[in-house]
Amino acid sequence: MLRKALGSTLRISLRPAHGSPRAFRPSFQGFARHQSSKPADPEVLRAARKLHDVLQGDWKSPILSYEQVKPKTLQPSNDAYLIDVREPDEVIRGSIPSSVNLPLSTLANSLNLKPRDFREKHGFDKPETTQEIIFYCRSGKRSASACDIARRHGYQNLFNYEGSWLDWVAKEGGQKP
Repeated sequence: MLRKALGSTLRISLRPAHGSPRAFRPSFQGFARHQSSKPADPEVLRAARKLHDVLQGDWKSPILSYEQVKPKTLQPSNDAYLIDVREPDEVIRGSIPSSVNLPLSTLANSLNLKPRDFREKHGFDKPETTQEIIFYCRSGKRSASACDIARRHGYQNLFNYEGSWLDWVAKEGGQKP
């Protein structure tokens, strides 16, 4: 029965495939694509984009400026972490005072570690899921990714210093890395 149904829509062409005279290529000329080439309604697209923005809004971490980060470096606290997600060879060139290094390449695995193992590996206590965490990198792109990774691991109080190291150096008057 299935053979009969397919037989009416499936035609076997006798054209050779890839130069081989014996190979046959099936032709699916009986099947049609429905409405796949019609442009989408602009109102539907606008509504979909708006819904996407609403859903993604929960995932975007608040962005901090230099003026908001500077006081946290002058008076560090145990309730907040300033985490540099650059690789160690970048951190050698300099870092923001009171920050700790947790490279983006190891962040996801490190957040899965037990607190004791985390401390042994990185030299500082593992942040609690409710602690304030400010991520920064060189220019702000990796720190945004770090916020996303941390949020996926259950962390809630996350911030992104979008200007990151380049902004810090420019505002502090230091040498550009």
